[in-house]
Amino acid sequence: MKRFDNKTVLVTGGNSGIGLATALEFAKQGARVIITGRDQATLDSAKAQLGGNAVALRNDAGDLKAAKQMAQTLAAQGIKLDAAFFNAGVAKFAPLEAVDEDLWDQSFNVNVKGVFFAIQALTPLFNSGAAIVLNGSINAHIGMPSSSVYAASKAALISFAKTLSSELLPRGVRVNVVSPGPISTPLYGRLGMPAEQLNAMASGIQSQVPLKRFGTPDEVASAVLYLSSPESAFIVGTELIVDGGMSQL
Repeated sequence: MKRFDNKTVLVTGGNSGIGLATALEFAKQGARVIITGRDQATLDSAKAQLGGNAVALRNDAGDLKAAKQMAQTLAAQGIKLDAAFFNAGVAKFAPLEAVDEDLWDQSFNVNVKGVFFAIQALTPLFNSGAAIVLNGSINAHIGMPSSSVYAASKAALISFAKTLSSELLPRGVRVNVVSPGPISTPLYGRLGMPAEQLNAMASGIQSQVPLKRFGTPDEVASAVLYLSSPESAFIVGTELIVDGGMSQL
Protein backbone atom coordinates (compact mmCIF):
# COMPACT_ATOMS: atom_id res chain seq x y z
CA MET A 1 0.00 0.00 0.00
CA LYS A 2 1.29 3.47 -0.91
CA ARG A 3 1.52 6.31 1.61
CA PHE A 4 -1.29 8.38 0.08
CA ASP A 5 -3.62 5.73 -1.29
CA ASN A 6 -7.25 6.90 -1.15
CA LYS A 7 -6.13 10.43 -0.27
CA THR A 8 -6.89 13.65 -2.12
CA VAL A 9 -4.37 16.48 -2.07
CA LEU A 10 -4.24 20.02 -3.42
CA VAL A 11 -1.07 21.68 -4.69
CA THR A 12 -1.37 25.35 -5.64
CA GLY A 13 1.08 26.40 -8.30
CA GLY A 14 1.36 22.74 -9.15
CA ASN A 15 2.11 23.33 -12.81
CA SER A 16 5.87 23.93 -12.51
CA GLY A 17 8.92 23.86 -10.26
CA ILE A 18 8.53 22.77 -6.65
CA GLY A 19 4.77 22.53 -7.01
CA LEU A 20 4.91 20.15 -9.97
CA ALA A 21 7.62 18.01 -8.34
CA THR A 22 5.46 17.74 -5.22
CA ALA A 23 2.31 16.94 -7.18
CA LEU A 24 4.14 14.20 -9.09
CA GLU A 25 5.47 12.67 -5.87
CA PHE A 26 2.01 12.72 -4.28
CA ALA A 27 0.67 10.96 -7.38
CA LYS A 28 3.43 8.34 -7.23
CA GLN A 29 2.43 7.70 -3.64
CA GLY A 30 -1.16 6.97 -4.63
CA ALA A 31 -2.90 10.32 -4.10
CA ARG A 32 -5.53 11.90 -6.28
CA VAL A 33 -3.94 15.27 -7.02
CA ILE A 34 -5.57 18.63 -7.69
CA ILE A 35 -3.28 21.33 -9.05
CA THR A 36 -3.81 25.01 -9.73
CA GLY A 37 -1.95 27.55 -11.81
CA ARG A 38 -2.45 30.60 -13.99
CA ASP A 39 -0.98 29.31 -17.26
CA GLN A 40 -3.26 26.93 -19.14
CA ALA A 41 -0.50 25.39 -21.27
CA THR A 42 1.65 24.37 -18.29
CA LEU A 43 -1.47 23.21 -16.43
CA ASP A 44 -2.38 20.93 -19.32
CA SER A 45 1.17 19.58 -19.48
CA ALA A 46 1.28 18.93 -15.75
CA LYS A 47 -2.11 17.21 -15.79
CA ALA A 48 -0.91 14.91 -18.57
CA GLN A 49 2.09 13.94 -16.43
CA LEU A 50 -0.10 13.34 -13.38
CA GLY A 51 -2.52 11.02 -15.13
CA GLY A 52 -6.23 10.87 -15.83
CA ASN A 53 -7.29 10.99 -12.17
CA ALA A 54 -5.74 14.43 -11.66
CA VAL A 55 -7.70 17.69 -11.63
CA ALA A 56 -6.19 20.90 -13.01
CA LEU A 57 -7.84 24.23 -12.21
CA ARG A 58 -6.85 27.55 -13.68
CA ASN A 59 -6.61 29.86 -10.70
CA ASP A 60 -4.98 33.17 -9.78
CA ALA A 61 -3.51 32.77 -6.28
CA GLY A 62 -3.80 36.51 -5.60
CA ASP A 63 -7.50 36.77 -6.48
CA LEU A 64 -9.84 36.32 -3.52
CA LYS A 65 -12.84 35.64 -5.76
CA ALA A 66 -10.83 32.89 -7.44
CA ALA A 67 -10.13 31.31 -4.05
CA LYS A 68 -13.83 31.14 -3.29
CA GLN A 69 -14.57 29.82 -6.77
CA MET A 70 -11.97 27.08 -6.35
CA ALA A 71 -13.56 25.98 -3.08
CA GLN A 72 -17.02 26.03 -4.66
CA THR A 73 -15.81 23.99 -7.65
CA LEU A 74 -14.27 21.33 -5.43
CA ALA A 75 -17.29 21.21 -3.13
CA ALA A 76 -19.63 20.81 -6.12
CA GLN A 77 -17.62 17.74 -7.15
CA GLY A 78 -17.87 16.29 -3.65
CA ILE A 79 -14.12 16.58 -3.13
CA LYS A 80 -12.72 16.53 0.40
CA LEU A 81 -9.04 17.22 1.07
CA ASP A 82 -6.55 15.19 3.10
CA ALA A 83 -3.60 17.50 2.45
CA ALA A 84 -2.85 20.82 0.79
CA PHE A 85 0.45 22.41 -0.19
CA PHE A 86 0.07 26.16 -0.64
CA ASN A 87 3.00 26.67 -2.94
CA ALA A 88 1.89 29.34 -5.43
CA GLY A 89 3.79 32.58 -4.94
CA VAL A 90 5.78 35.37 -6.50
CA ALA A 91 9.36 36.46 -5.86
CA LYS A 92 10.00 40.13 -6.52
CA PHE A 93 13.35 41.58 -5.46
CA ALA A 94 14.30 45.25 -5.37
CA PRO A 95 16.42 47.52 -3.15
CA LEU A 96 14.58 49.74 -0.68
CA GLU A 97 14.67 52.83 -2.89
CA ALA A 98 13.25 50.93 -5.88
CA VAL A 99 10.29 49.27 -4.14
CA ASP A 100 6.97 50.68 -5.29
CA GLU A 101 3.41 50.04 -4.23
CA ASP A 102 2.76 47.65 -7.12
CA LEU A 103 5.64 45.38 -6.07
CA TRP A 104 4.44 45.47 -2.47
CA ASP A 105 0.82 44.74 -3.36
CA GLN A 106 1.62 41.90 -5.75
CA SER A 107 3.93 40.23 -3.22
CA PHE A 108 1.48 40.41 -0.34
CA ASN A 109 -1.65 39.74 -2.40
CA VAL A 110 -0.26 36.47 -3.77
CA ASN A 111 2.06 35.29 -1.00
CA VAL A 112 0.00 36.27 2.04
CA LYS A 113 -3.56 37.43 1.42
CA GLY A 114 -4.23 34.84 -1.28
CA VAL A 115 -2.99 31.98 0.91
CA PHE A 116 -4.94 33.10 3.96
CA PHE A 117 -8.26 33.46 2.16
CA ALA A 118 -7.77 30.25 0.18
CA ILE A 119 -7.35 28.37 3.46
CA GLN A 120 -10.41 30.15 4.84
CA ALA A 121 -12.48 29.16 1.80
CA LEU A 122 -11.24 25.56 1.79
CA THR A 123 -11.51 24.90 5.52
CA PRO A 124 -14.91 23.16 5.27
CA LEU A 125 -13.40 20.72 2.75
CA PHE A 126 -10.60 19.40 4.97
CA ASN A 127 -11.07 15.96 6.45
CA SER A 128 -10.20 15.41 10.08
CA GLY A 129 -6.53 14.45 10.19
CA ALA A 130 -5.68 16.60 7.17
CA ALA A 131 -2.40 18.49 6.88
CA ILE A 132 -1.66 21.91 5.42
CA VAL A 133 1.87 22.80 4.34
CA LEU A 134 2.81 26.39 3.49
CA ASN A 135 5.75 27.27 1.26
CA GLY A 136 7.93 29.73 3.16
CA SER A 137 11.52 30.73 2.45
CA ILE A 138 14.80 31.11 4.27
CA ASN A 139 14.74 34.72 3.08
CA ALA A 140 12.55 35.32 6.12
CA HIS A 141 15.64 34.61 8.26
CA ILE A 142 18.81 35.67 6.49
CA GLY A 143 18.40 39.40 5.73
CA MET A 144 19.40 39.22 2.06
CA PRO A 145 19.69 42.66 0.40
CA SER A 146 16.84 43.59 -1.95
CA SER A 147 14.57 40.92 -0.48
CA SER A 148 12.76 43.00 2.17
CA VAL A 149 9.23 42.75 0.77
CA TYR A 150 9.54 39.12 -0.35
CA ALA A 151 11.10 38.13 2.97
CA ALA A 152 8.36 39.87 4.95
CA SER A 153 5.67 38.07 2.97
CA LYS A 154 7.28 34.71 3.67
CA ALA A 155 7.75 35.57 7.35
CA ALA A 156 3.99 36.06 7.50
CA LEU A 157 3.48 32.49 6.27
CA ILE A 158 5.81 31.16 8.95
CA SER A 159 3.66 32.96 11.50
CA PHE A 160 0.52 31.47 9.93
CA ALA A 161 1.86 27.97 10.60
CA LYS A 162 1.52 28.70 14.32
CA THR A 163 -1.60 30.85 14.48
CA LEU A 164 -3.66 28.85 12.00
CA SER A 165 -2.67 25.62 13.72
CA SER A 166 -4.20 26.92 16.94
CA GLU A 167 -7.44 27.63 15.10
CA LEU A 168 -7.62 24.53 12.93
CA LEU A 169 -6.47 21.86 15.38
CA PRO A 170 -9.99 21.57 16.86
CA ARG A 171 -11.04 20.53 13.34
CA GLY A 172 -8.24 17.96 13.26
CA VAL A 173 -6.11 19.91 10.77
CA ARG A 174 -2.39 20.51 11.26
CA VAL A 175 -0.47 23.41 9.67
CA ASN A 176 3.30 23.45 9.09
CA VAL A 177 5.65 25.30 6.78
CA VAL A 178 8.56 24.19 4.61
CA SER A 179 11.15 26.89 3.92
CA PRO A 180 13.38 26.19 0.93
CA GLY A 181 16.73 27.77 0.35
CA PRO A 182 18.09 28.18 -3.19
CA ILE A 183 16.34 25.60 -5.36
CA SER A 184 16.83 25.02 -9.10
CA THR A 185 13.44 26.03 -10.50
CA PRO A 186 12.11 28.13 -13.40
CA LEU A 187 11.55 30.94 -10.87
CA TYR A 188 15.10 32.21 -11.31
CA GLY A 189 14.53 32.61 -15.02
CA ARG A 190 11.56 34.88 -14.33
CA LEU A 191 13.43 37.47 -12.29
CA GLY A 192 13.90 39.64 -15.37
CA MET A 193 17.70 39.81 -15.14
CA PRO A 194 20.14 39.52 -18.05
CA ALA A 195 21.73 36.07 -18.29
CA GLU A 196 25.16 37.30 -17.21
CA GLN A 197 23.73 39.00 -14.11
CA LEU A 198 21.57 35.98 -13.33
CA ASN A 199 24.56 33.62 -13.55
CA ALA A 200 26.63 35.88 -11.31
CA MET A 201 23.82 35.98 -8.74
CA ALA A 202 23.44 32.19 -8.86
CA SER A 203 27.18 31.67 -8.34
CA GLY A 204 27.17 34.06 -5.40
CA ILE A 205 24.25 32.30 -3.77
CA GLN A 206 25.75 28.85 -4.32
CA SER A 207 28.98 29.92 -2.64
CA GLN A 208 26.98 30.66 0.53
CA VAL A 209 25.48 27.16 0.71
CA PRO A 210 27.60 24.77 2.80
CA LEU A 211 26.68 21.90 0.46
CA LYS A 212 27.94 24.07 -2.46
CA ARG A 213 24.96 23.43 -4.70
CA PHE A 214 21.37 24.40 -5.29
CA GLY A 215 18.71 22.09 -3.98
CA THR A 216 16.28 20.26 -6.25
CA PRO A 217 12.49 20.50 -6.36
CA ASP A 218 12.33 16.79 -5.49
CA GLU A 219 14.19 17.43 -2.23
CA VAL A 220 11.60 20.00 -1.20
CA ALA A 221 8.81 17.69 -2.33
CA SER A 222 10.10 14.99 0.02
CA ALA A 223 9.85 17.41 2.94
CA VAL A 224 6.31 18.39 1.97
CA LEU A 225 5.18 14.78 1.75
CA TYR A 226 6.65 14.07 5.18
CA LEU A 227 4.78 17.02 6.73
CA SER A 228 1.60 15.83 4.98
CA SER A 229 1.87 12.23 6.11
CA PRO A 230 0.85 10.35 9.27
CA GLU A 231 4.58 10.06 10.12
CA SER A 232 4.51 13.73 11.11
CA ALA A 233 1.26 13.55 13.08
CA PHE A 234 2.92 15.02 16.20
CA ILE A 235 4.43 17.98 14.32
CA VAL A 236 2.34 21.14 14.51
CA GLY A 237 3.12 24.78 13.73
CA THR A 238 6.69 23.94 12.81
CA GLU A 239 9.04 25.20 10.10
CA LEU A 240 11.15 22.63 8.26
CA ILE A 241 14.10 24.33 6.57
CA VAL A 242 15.46 22.79 3.36
CA ASP A 243 18.45 24.93 2.43
CA GLY A 244 21.65 22.88 2.43
CA GLY A 245 22.68 24.60 5.66
CA MET A 246 22.64 28.12 4.19
CA SER A 247 20.74 29.71 7.08
CA GLN A 248 22.23 27.52 9.78
CA LEU A 249 26.00 27.90 9.52
